[in-house]
Amino acid sequence: VLEGNAEVDTAALTGESIPVSVAPGMEVLAGSVAIDGALTIRVDKPYGDSAVARVLAALEHAQDSKSHTEKFITRFARIYTPIVCGIALALVLIPPLFFGGDWHEWIYRGLSALVVSCPCALVISVPLSFFGGIGGAGKMGILVKGGNYLEALAKTETVVFDKTGTLTEGRFEVAELNAENGFDKESVLFYAACAESLSTHPIALSIVNGYGRETDGHAQNISETAGKGVSATVDGHAVLAGNALLMRESCIEFKETVTSGTTVYVAVDGKFAGSIVIKDKIKRDSAQAIARLKNTGVKNTVMLSGDNEAIAREVAEKTGLDAVYARLLPADKVERLEELLRKKTSGKTLVYVGDGLNDAPVLARADVGIAMGGVGSDSAIEAADVVIMTDEPMRVADAVWLSKKVRRIVYENIWFAIAVKVAVLLLSALGLATMWWAVFADVGVAFIAILNALRALSTEKRERKKAFKRK
Repeated sequence: VLEGNAEVDTAALTGESIPVSVAPGMEVLAGSVAIDGALTIRVDKPYGDSAVARVLAALEHAQDSKSHTEKFITRFARIYTPIVCGIALALVLIPPLFFGGDWHEWIYRGLSALVVSCPCALVISVPLSFFGGIGGAGKMGILVKGGNYLEALAKTETVVFDKTGTLTEGRFEVAELNAENGFDKESVLFYAACAESLSTHPIALSIVNGYGRETDGHAQNISETAGKGVSATVDGHAVLAGNALLMRESCIEFKETVTSGTTVYVAVDGKFAGSIVIKDKIKRDSAQAIARLKNTGVKNTVMLSGDNEAIAREVAEKTGLDAVYARLLPADKVERLEELLRKKTSGKTLVYVGDGLNDAPVLARADVGIAMGGVGSDSAIEAADVVIMTDEPMRVADAVWLSKKVRRIVYENIWFAIAVKVAVLLLSALGLATMWWAVFADVGVAFIAILNALRALSTEKRERKKAFKRK
């Protein structure tokens, strides 16, 4: 920055929810948005080295290195089909050629075995289970981009969250009021809300919303100083509302507040009146979502955030997360995720949940990436494997629960079909089963397996609550 002061929104790049004050001599990232004030800046790096370009490059690299789970049925059919065809052919040829068996009888038995071994139940019911699961997820506002991602979710061991817009709403609210020098909290909020009434800054809007009453007609001569705060005349009183720098420049003796949020100091007629602490609001179901994830068997819940350490740690404590890493740029997030991927158990899945442009590379690199579809950026939604349209963290737990249910249905169909087919196949080889038995082992088992697969469509709220309670 060469000239000017401003509040800069870097949330799309760093995930930091609170705008950053910049002044001459400070560095700003390409892709940041100046909320107030005008800046004269010097470009120090070409586009290829800019923050946005690095995010896109990391996204492309992450997508190249991502592996996909191969469908079980494909692996199984590769072995199953030639074996059963060989068995049927052996039944037709070996007994008549080498043991004097009757050709008519052994051809009949061989054909029965071939009908029994037809993998209709597996070929139809297994994909249908995944399709049903995807449909059931859709009813809950969860869009899954493929059955392999639904299958991978069932093996989730670690869930990594972004903070702003994922566990928090990305909107500020008044979290704390402090009054000094004979002022009461209500008057501190009133003076601040009137002084901030014409500002479009997110912090100013949160103060006005926190006051919740009409402010028109109370304030005159409102003047906003970019990166510092506002001054105004409220009902004849000179009011200052802003950061510590504004208080010092105005020679106001004030009591500095140590907090994990953003503090707005208020002075009336040259006298310190108090302070207002603004914080990003945690989503109402974030803590419950973390608890339910642990209920479903998830061992580790982690948060990666570009926000400062104090804010990130407070959110982690309130939501019950196991670990938190703060002040991370997009490249740092990918590096931290790589560490977590190396630490996870072989065969298990790491899931990342995010919403911003800065989350796109991490979403692509994770075993399964989940994006918040309502507030999420286009790049995050494009990079993700699962999209939650309602922006509710609880849906992450629901997705894991549903994936485990679908996997259970798939295994039920596989073992039921194999058990019946092997039993009837042996009976056919021994001449104890007729062609009607063989038809049942093929068509009947397929029909039963299909009906069982349709259970994946059911995502009743009562069933989910019962499952979590049982756990």
